[in-house]
Amino acid sequence: MTPRTLLARALPLALAVPLVALLPGTARAATDYQAEDATISQGTVATNHTGYTGTGFVDYTNIKGSYVEFTVSAATAGTSALALRFANGTDTDRPLDISVNGTVVAAGVSFPATADWNTWVTKTVNVPLTAGSNKIRATATTANGGPNLDKVSVAAAADTQAPTRPGQPSCSGIGEDALTLAWGAATDNVGVTAYDLYEHGNKIGEAAGSSTSKTLTGLTPNTTYDLTVIARDAAGNTSPASPVVDCTTQPSSDSTPPTAPGTLSATNITANTADLTWGASTDDRAVTAYDVRSGTTVYKTVTGSTTTTLTGLACDSPYTLDVVARDAAGNVSQPSNAVTFTTKACATDGGTPSSIATLSSGWTIPWGTYWMPDGKTALVTERDDFRVWKVTKDGTRTQVGTVPNVVTTNGEGGLLGVAVDPKWESNHYVYFMHTADEGNRVVRMTYDGSTLSDYKILLQGIKKNRYHNGGRLLFGPDGYLYVSTGEAQTPDLAQDKNSLNGKILRMTTDGKPAPGNPFGNYVYSLGHRNPQGLAFDRNGRLWEAEFGNSSKDELNLIKPGANYGWPTCEGTCSVAGMTNPKATWNVSEASPSGIAIVRNVVYMASLRGERLWRIPINGDNESVGTPTAYYVGTYGRLRTVTKVPGADQLWLSTTNCDNNGNEPDGSDKIFRVSIS
Repeated sequence: MTPRTLLARALPLALAVPLVALLPGTARAATDYQAEDATISQGTVATNHTGYTGTGFVDYTNIKGSYVEFTVSAATAGTSALALRFANGTDTDRPLDISVNGTVVAAGVSFPATADWNTWVTKTVNVPLTAGSNKIRATATTANGGPNLDKVSVAAAADTQAPTRPGQPSCSGIGEDALTLAWGAATDNVGVTAYDLYEHGNKIGEAAGSSTSKTLTGLTPNTTYDLTVIARDAAGNTSPASPVVDCTTQPSSDSTPPTAPGTLSATNITANTADLTWGASTDDRAVTAYDVRSGTTVYKTVTGSTTTTLTGLACDSPYTLDVVARDAAGNVSQPSNAVTFTTKACATDGGTPSSIATLSSGWTIPWGTYWMPDGKTALVTERDDFRVWKVTKDGTRTQVGTVPNVVTTNGEGGLLGVAVDPKWESNHYVYFMHTADEGNRVVRMTYDGSTLSDYKILLQGIKKNRYHNGGRLLFGPDGYLYVSTGEAQTPDLAQDKNSLNGKILRMTTDGKPAPGNPFGNYVYSLGHRNPQGLAFDRNGRLWEAEFGNSSKDELNLIKPGANYGWPTCEGTCSVAGMTNPKATWNVSEASPSGIAIVRNVVYMASLRGERLWRIPINGDNESVGTPTAYYVGTYGRLRTVTKVPGADQLWLSTTNCDNNGNEPDGSDKIFRVSIS
């Protein structure tokens, strides 16, 4: 046989991931090399089958050691994705050793049977190349020889290696409204391109990858900021969050508060709204905002105006409100006069909360609640202690175990959602989502009514970070398990259909993608930032609530394959291909976690907003009515709301013991809310 030699083509390469075999779709900007143009030993160029590219393909001789060798010129050293297009019309595997410059880098790579000799498929391996000329050889390892080989495609392999965790941050140059944040540099196999700066779960700035400090401005005097840093590379891989630093700005040199606002009046009182007007305050520098309050609870912050319409009021309820003015230094005026009024009567459709009582106390961050199929008891998880409890309808609780392999993230990770198999009486399965060493997992355990056992991982590879871990589990009317995942402080993951993050997932009870999923994988919907509320309505439709960053929180109606916008959109936008929410809130008024539906009304528990939102669904339409708020500021941070089976009641839990609530362990409660 006369050897044929491939013309070398220059190829840009990047340092990337270590050798990984069988990664379909990894290569990018590939350059094709036809097998018939390569050096062939013990094989022939053939054209007796269809579907090949170029002028033919190589038919390996059925002998061990037959090979095809390609010459590739690389501009720089690095890892490349090598995609081999082949056909194998027998039922016999025809493995190949892949070598680079005489060294085997992938041994015995399987080339299994295809449907027939006219069916071509691709096998991808990552190979290390040196700068300049490289010899890539595919050698048969058995007497069956190799498959028919059409071509290879070579491209820089995708960078999947995340930067290391940035070092401990520190603060200097702390002033009234600014400080300089510094941190230890992260490292990366390719290079750190940027650092994202977070205050709790909200991104407040970024710095170049070459920098290890950033001056933050526009801060509030005498305020503590909880700061972390995340490193990011050009491929969008993000590091774990750095350790935390708490930095407190200096008290302001401006100690003069604004004058008290002028006469406050309330007019046009409806069931859910009131128009408020007051006289302007003055300040030695400037009034920056007015807060409409009931006691110390702020209902609304108003800037640039002395009039507002207060929305979201509970119907048939008394209110006593005043207004205070604030300046940039955080000085607060004396309050205006108080106005007292009662909102109009409630509409009858759907009912409203009529009473609330403490069901159970002594909890520490109760996160997930799920009722057993018989409706007599519920399982409740505690996030940071990893404990699982059985709770009866009268509030009696009994610990049934802990979930193994759980870790915290010093933020929102830990033991999160719980769900009970609808067929529990026959299989005794319960499901948990939790944070583990490598990321977030969905796992299954056996629960016999008194104890947990038989831990089994169903799905892992869901990226974790300090914040934005999602975590809610819910079985749908179709019998499949729905899972909410956050984007792990890596916004671009929310738009990646092949990522498990920033999604609603839909899966079987044995851990496989559910049949009929829109993209053929686990993903049911995408474009989510940090979804934690899931509930099905009477028509079997899925509703979802999620945290915004700094602008708008959302209530969404979820449809398979729909894109809910993050990070392109936060709240409503006009971008083609993005699905808008059905309702939005300012993050100070909501920051929603769990939702539940009673009598065609969505109830949404709010953390930062410290209130329970009532959002009526408009009949069987895809729209909602006016949201109204209950228990504003009364019980603190409300985490999970769950419908009680067989009753127009809700269980409502707090997480005042978390990082933002700062209450001591054991301070959380579960309340029973009646709807009438």
